[in-house]
Amino acid sequence: MDHDLVIHSAVDENHPSDNESQNQLEVVFGPDSNHRRKSSLVTMDKPRFKILQDAHDKTTACYVHSLIAGEWAGLPPRLGETQSVTPTVKEEEPTFDVRSLRQDNVAAVVDGENKTLKPVSTIIQSRHLTKRQLSDMAWNVRKLSKKLGSIRLKLTVKNVFVVSKAYDESMVSLTRKITRWLLSKDRDAPYNVYVEKRMETHPDFGKLQLLQEEPTAKNRLKFWDAKLAQEQPHLFDFVITLGGDGTVLYTSWLFQRIVPPVLSFSLGSLGFLTNFDFADYKKILETAFRDGVVVSLRLRFECTIMRSKARSKDPHSRTLTGRDLVEELIGEEGEDTLTHTPDGVYEILNDVVLDRGPNPTMSQIELFGDDEHFTTLLADGICIATPTGSTAYNLAAGGSLSHPDNPVILVTAICAHTLSFRPIILPDTIVLRMGVPYDARTSSWASFDGRERVELLPGDYVTVSASRYPYANVLAQGRRGEDWVHNISKTLNWNSRTKQKSFK
Repeated sequence: MDHDLVIHSAVDENHPSDNESQNQLEVVFGPDSNHRRKSSLVTMDKPRFKILQDAHDKTTACYVHSLIAGEWAGLPPRLGETQSVTPTVKEEEPTFDVRSLRQDNVAAVVDGENKTLKPVSTIIQSRHLTKRQLSDMAWNVRKLSKKLGSIRLKLTVKNVFVVSKAYDESMVSLTRKITRWLLSKDRDAPYNVYVEKRMETHPDFGKLQLLQEEPTAKNRLKFWDAKLAQEQPHLFDFVITLGGDGTVLYTSWLFQRIVPPVLSFSLGSLGFLTNFDFADYKKILETAFRDGVVVSLRLRFECTIMRSKARSKDPHSRTLTGRDLVEELIGEEGEDTLTHTPDGVYEILNDVVLDRGPNPTMSQIELFGDDEHFTTLLADGICIATPTGSTAYNLAAGGSLSHPDNPVILVTAICAHTLSFRPIILPDTIVLRMGVPYDARTSSWASFDGRERVELLPGDYVTVSASRYPYANVLAQGRRGEDWVHNISKTLNWNSRTKQKSFK
């Protein structure tokens, strides 16, 4: 018997406790559920059916994320929630929700005839979704992404967030150039410009000289660190990146939840995610702020590390003989047996990889999809990629290329020790789980977009599902689908060879 999961926060994020890492998520079942999936039962201190709203969702001022929230207004209420009444928008009325808590941050949506569309009120759902809501959410994000491809979002921009390529000294002078332009009194609005903290004392950036050249910028030039971006993402209205695809991935990493519209200048080695030429930055930014932008929503994955409960007190405990990970993850029993507890959640744009790390032997990995055990993998590792990440590690491991608009999850083994394991493509409504069996010879290591290397000991696993927080990528006008094909041909020399001679 299958039952919908209800997953919600068990800790008030505004008042984190000392044992927050042990109680981040609470997974419960409906009262009519006689059998419980043991893998989903975790420790909790709150009443079983208490609902806590996500504070980040309530305070969002991100224009694109507000539009996304409007698409979820029709989702079924979660367990314990009361269904609210939302104004119905007829299909023929081209109206989008642009809810914002701050009155001065109103986003206007402009169609092809420059008709401004009126906002409507909406319901903001909790970020943790049931299986049914996950399917509805993925479908609604794709539907909204198609709508956004044919309209321009005209933004009221006040706070601009600038991200520069790390460890590249040539980016410092370019960052100064674009910062100086944004702070100039000749702009249509007095922008607040946030640049990376390291620029504050960098001699090539010249903070004091900038302020001398433009005295009005004294209170408008600000500096950010990773903590500010992660804790107050709703503060920023627009993001500009200077670098390559790695800089875009770093930006996605900084904004683990809501992502403001990101306009990326191509200044790196690759160019799958960077759509604009820096040589024309003045014209590009003036057009973006004055006439609006076209946004593509890139699917991200939400990954949760689940630790075997036997190690909650002693991480090096070896009293695990006789336990079966497959049985714990998909088996059923009537007892309230707690087997795993969550330990960290990550939003990724490219891929999550499980590999053998420094271990000399192969990894043994159990792969699950929803409530089915797919297979046991003996390999150097496994790569679970988004469509955006299909041209990254997934490509190097022999996986398929996928257009970023495809609603899929790509699964590719890394040096599998069989001849029959082939890359597979799954719908993005599936919840994948990758675990290290209790009888594995060694541990495995998980990385998320190449960051946060985390060791998974026998009995631990990672859950992967479509994220509620897609990446809002600003596109060049009129080139929604052409850039991707052009990039794989230019960057990867896709299907390039010497032309065959004709018969004479």
